[in-house]
Amino acid sequence: MCMHQPPCPAAVDSDREAAHTLSVRAEQGWSLLCNGVLLFEDTGELLPDGQVIAPHRPEPLPPSTQVKGVVAA
Repeated sequence: MCMHQPPCPAAVDSDREAAHTLSVRAEQGWSLLCNGVLLFEDTGELLPDGQVIAPHRPEPLPPSTQVKGVVAA
């Protein structure tokens, strides 16, 4: 159970990625959050119940919608 104040979001909450990080394994590309979620560097997630959340990186803007002088990431 989370001992943080205010408590971290539960693994089933939409803001689950806001939970505190307990452990980082950068060489393996994942972090364990306080709510039991494994967060992968590609933004995919593995929830404590075994549910897989697909990576959800934002898509780069097409060239026609980029702001002049700003490069899309």
